[in-house]
Amino acid sequence: MNTYHIAVVVGSIRRESLNRKLADALFRLAPADFSFHHLRIDDLPLYNEDDEAHPSESMQRLRREIAGADGLMFVTPEYNRSIPGVLKNAIDHGSRPRGQNAWEGKPAGIIGLSPSACGTALAQQHLRNILAVLDVPAMAQPEAFICNYDGLFDEEGNIGPKSRDFLQGWMDRFAGWVRLHAGQTG
Repeated sequence: MNTYHIAVVVGSIRRESLNRKLADALFRLAPADFSFHHLRIDDLPLYNEDDEAHPSESMQRLRREIAGADGLMFVTPEYNRSIPGVLKNAIDHGSRPRGQNAWEGKPAGIIGLSPSACGTALAQQHLRNILAVLDVPAMAQPEAFICNYDGLFDEEGNIGPKSRDFLQGWMDRFAGWVRLHAGQTG
């Protein structure tokens, strides 16, 4: 059986990140032939074109891990109606130097969790715009703007019963999206 390796980018580096918790719960809904790896983004220097000639180990590691992935999962909060700076920084590092875009062609799913009623709708829209210019085919439907509520997660950190069917459907579509596009990645 072929295994699909998914690089997971959580847009929050907070120790108790709800989006990391969501990502971990989603992994449990994935098909058996999917494996997941969190990309570390908290140790990347601020993007500076001057560093491209001599990239740090963290920059090189990020690019290697993206290159080794069959697909991408972005799980992000919304900060000030956009994506967090740490996420944009990681995207910039992976897309440079010019002509060496590690993200290119990797199928992606976008989801996010927020305490607000509108979830992460604007952050996800901004992220879609960025991914489009990087030639990342992002799954369009179903959109998943998850609002945090008591019972979203059960005692073991799994998705609770009220949201399980919807998020299982999202994961099933994501798996299909990756399978459809993974053979086409560079």
